[in-house]
Formats: sequence, structure tokens, C-alpha cells
Amino acid sequence: MDSSQPFVAVLGIAQDGGRPQAGCRRACCVDQPRLSPACLAIVDPIADQRFLIDATPDIGAQLAMLDRIAPRVGAGRVLDGVLLTHAHMGHYTGLVHLGREALALPGVPVHTSERMATFLLGNSPWKELVDHGHVEIVQFDTTFQLTPSISVRAIPVPHRDELSDTVCFVIEGPNHRVLWLPDIDSWDGWDVDIVELIASVDVAYVDGTFFDDGELERDMSAIPHPRIVDTVRRVADLDASLAARVRFVHLNHTNPALVRSSSERATVVEVGMRVADEGETVSL
Repeated sequence: MDSSQPFVAVLGIAQDGGRPQAGCRRACCVDQPRLSPACLAIVDPIADQRFLIDATPDIGAQLAMLDRIAPRVGAGRVLDGVLLTHAHMGHYTGLVHLGREALALPGVPVHTSERMATFLLGNSPWKELVDHGHVEIVQFDTTFQLTPSISVRAIPVPHRDELSDTVCFVIEGPNHRVLWLPDIDSWDGWDVDIVELIASVDVAYVDGTFFDDGELERDMSAIPHPRIVDTVRRVADLDASLAARVRFVHLNHTNPALVRSSSERATVVEVGMRVADEGETVSL
């Protein structure tokens, strides 16, 4: 990868609670390496700007990882903006670290939908971030220019929208497009054809929360997500070249595909798909 050109970097691949998840004493978490909630950095070396898609509870560790991947010389600005997908725990609560109790950054643009903006501006402690000048809410249009070299398209996604709506993002650079879609209820409930969307990008990071049914001891219908096995059937069985573009993120700590030696990971790999790795980069 040419580090002088725009790129994205994966800073987290786990579901909102990360791994190990709080209170989990099962083998999926005990003595397992830490994985952070799903997060993507957008880096434009030409404009000397760095952004995060979603502010997770692990934002401190993820900013440290970003510094290793895309270091800034001297006391450069820590962060040039945040793009939010929705208001679930793992996707926006890290905003508190931008405030005066932690980083105390000045005027960080936070790009949101209209409903997400209303939620942040109408509730504490989020509105205090704005009142104290640490955050500037920027409502995005369907397509907006993030830097002179990078544009972003926000696409509404059906998800459990208790507090805000949900979007995914297509990030377009000078040469490549990347899809970031960490959360969706189901492919069937969407008015967008996921196969066509994958065909329109070079790399597609998609919701891989659960591998299959029966993964949790509680009612999984209350936590709707497309199963990895369903995504495999829809994409890999149709077009192997499209399968190679798919990389799963937002994996729950119980997901056996997180285990590299598992048969479930083998199923993903055999069809040409991948589980994303924290720290991986893709050129834009």
C-alpha cells in the first residue's frame, strides 16, 4: 500500500462489548486476546487528516493504534472528525473521551444523520460536549465530501433504531471504494440488494455478528443480524469474485469464526471471504 495516498484502517472487529466481554467466563473470552468494537479509520495523507467511523468504548486504544498506522509529526491534531453509524453502545459512547474529562479536544466535527444529531443535542452528556465546544455536530447529506480526495455516501440501514436511525457508509477515494456496514437486521428487510452493493465496491466490510443460530443461550430473535452462513449463501454461491471482496466485522465474542482454527472460520475462508484483522489497511 502506498502510504502517501488515502486509505482506511480497521481498528476494531468485535461487537459492541468487545472481547473479552464483561462478565463472560466462557472459553470464548477467558485468556483470549483483546478485540475492540468495530471501528474504521479513514486517513488522507494528502490533506493530513484522520477520521474515525464510530467512537467506541475502546477509542483510547484505537487512537493509539491509529498513531502507529498513520503517525503524525509533533503535536498534530489527534482527530479531524468522527462519522457515526447509529446510537448503540459500541458506536458512539466513546465520544465522552473527546470532552474535558479526557482529551478536551476543540471542535471535533461529528458527522451524523438528522435523527442522530437530535439525539445527541437533546441528551446529556452528549449535549455538554457541544455546549463546551469539544464537539461540532455536522449533519450529512446522502453524499458529502470528507476531504478533497475522499467522498462518503451514507445509506440508511434497517436496524433496531430505538434512539437514532442507522446508516452504513461507502467511502470513495481517488482509486477505490470501501463499504463499511457493521450493523443491519437482515438482508431481506433492506431495500438495497447487498450483492449489487458489494459489486459496486472494491472491499466490503459487513455485519458478521453471529455465525449461525443457536450461538447464544437467550432468544436470538431479539438481536437480529444476518448470519454469516446466510451471507455466504447469498454472495459466495452467486459469484466467487464478489465473495473475495467480503470481510466480516462486528463479530460477537461467542462467534466461533473468531477462532482461526475453527471449522466455521474454514467455511468462511473456503468460499473466498475473510474475517477482517485489526490493523489491516485498504487503499482508497
